[in-house]
Amino acid sequence: MSEALVFTYMVAVGFVAAGVLSSFVQLVSGEPLRFMVEHRSFSASVGSVLLRVVAGPEILMRNAWRGMVLGSRPKAWFGLSAAVAAFWSLLIGCLLIDIVLAL
Repeated sequence: MSEALVFTYMVAVGFVAAGVLSSFVQLVSGEPLRFMVEHRSFSASVGSVLLRVVAGPEILMRNAWRGMVLGSRPKAWFGLSAAVAAFWSLLIGCLLIDIVLAL
């Protein structure tokens, strides 16, 4: 298998996991995830951070898309955000595949 195909697969796994997690949280809570830590208790704060680490690429891309469409930001910012989200998705995808293979 070529390296580009593996890279694309890992990015897709990470981004799909982020999207599914973010959509589930939005379904349960009724509001989309934001980059904001909730300060209810220590365990809730740690869980909130871990949730946003996994769902981060989707949050980043949603904010970048809204900024480009509604905020009329330059397309270069969207491209830069997409590159950061792709790398972040690659890391999350590698972590998830490693966990699945270890089971």
